[in-house]
Amino acid sequence: MKKNYTIITILSVFIFMVGLTANAQYTTKKVRSTHQQYTDSLKSVEYNYVFPILGQGAYSQGFDIPYPMGIMVNYFWSDLGITIDNLQLGFQNPNNPKNDFDLRPIIDENGNELLGFGENRNTSYSVNVRPDLWVFPFLNVYGIFGYGRSHTEVNINRIGNKEFELQSVVDQSIRTMGVGVMVAGGVGPVWISTDFNFTWNKPELLDKATQVNVMGIRMGHTFVSKKKPYRNIALWVGAMRIKMQTETIGQITMAEAIPQDVWDNKDAKVAEYRDWYDNEATPAQKIIADKTLTPIMEALDQRNGESIVQYGIDKQVTNPWSMLVGIQFQLNKHWQIRSETGFLGDRNSFLLSVNYRFLGF
Repeated sequence: MKKNYTIITILSVFIFMVGLTANAQYTTKKVRSTHQQYTDSLKSVEYNYVFPILGQGAYSQGFDIPYPMGIMVNYFWSDLGITIDNLQLGFQNPNNPKNDFDLRPIIDENGNELLGFGENRNTSYSVNVRPDLWVFPFLNVYGIFGYGRSHTEVNINRIGNKEFELQSVVDQSIRTMGVGVMVAGGVGPVWISTDFNFTWNKPELLDKATQVNVMGIRMGHTFVSKKKPYRNIALWVGAMRIKMQTETIGQITMAEAIPQDVWDNKDAKVAEYRDWYDNEATPAQKIIADKTLTPIMEALDQRNGESIVQYGIDKQVTNPWSMLVGIQFQLNKHWQIRSETGFLGDRNSFLLSVNYRFLGF
């Protein structure tokens, strides 16, 4: 039987993608007048390669454009908060061999969410390979192929008006693939790049891939070596926005969703739930609970880890935007090493990458 995925499996997908928007290199740049001999040599280059289109014109103007083809390897780490809304639950009917669920929203008679969520977080790391091509001196296209590990925690802290703590944790691997495009250009001594990518991500416990869209914008300056004009250091600042497919419907076994410490303290959790059900829940809330929460608590009480729960959720990163600060060292036109950090509110990230470029055909 194919593994099912958990409420938080899908939540961990987007963090895997946050680091995939680092640009392939920079906009074309004109070498300073102190490197007149090098600049003159660029103007005399006879560029016979297919890409970038208009490459001959760029060299003729004295611009030192990057080699058109590249392979970048990225390591990315991130830690951020997650927002969950519109939770729906259903429990497997043991008398139905087709596992037909009755998925219901967890809301009371006034339309208020019956469950409240505390701080939900995802911590992950990934390694991805990104081949790219400068089609024009200002336009880069690329692919993304990656693999990583993700740790996601979802915390329930309220049921009705009663405090109630329950945690779900998932550790899993994630594979990804996607495409992207970057537009770059210069304004005086400053270069600007804007990056968009679209990726499809397949977690270990997920039946279907989820789409994630990332946009990044960066502005920086490149400091060219006085003695070796092909060597430089670039510094930049920027911002990144991530948006993921919000709606998710899936199913999970109790054993996959509930950590061991909750199973070890199941008596206290079940007692808390029964206290709410007997003393605080309204008749309308009990109707919803009997179809959703009560079977789950009974499975917990009986240590029935094979029971299956279906769920539907809307989820998104708490802070869709983050600030960026980065640096790159270009040893020569073949090799670059870069690092970038992201931060804003409860969102933090770190990127380290190596890029090899070549002329192509």
